[in-house]
Amino acid sequence: MRDFRKLLVWRKAHVLALRVDRVAGTLQRPTDASLKNQMTRAAMSIPTNIVEGSSQESRKDFKRFLRYASNSATELEYHLLLARDKGAITTGDYANLSARTVEVRKMLIGLMKRVEQTL
Repeated sequence: MRDFRKLLVWRKAHVLALRVDRVAGTLQRPTDASLKNQMTRAAMSIPTNIVEGSSQESRKDFKRFLRYASNSATELEYHLLLARDKGAITTGDYANLSARTVEVRKMLIGLMKRVEQTL
């Protein structure tokens, strides 16, 4: 359908995934292993679903994968909040990653609305 690399939302989601991976890599306590995994998986799922959606045959299918990406962003928001409240990540890392996650989710919602208008 389109080259995902041209989508600003994909580029921002890709950077977000890299940053979450970097911060999650600092979680060292054995009790944080599951949280570390969930944070990384949710973050990686956002750009991955954008990529997968961009290769779909129909706009309706593209929108469905954008919804999956948006849901992953919402999931990531919670994992970041949990990590902050457990003291696993700093307040600064939380604020930065959370703001980036919200920005990506808002962009996904906007893109879904534009795709919906062309159906």
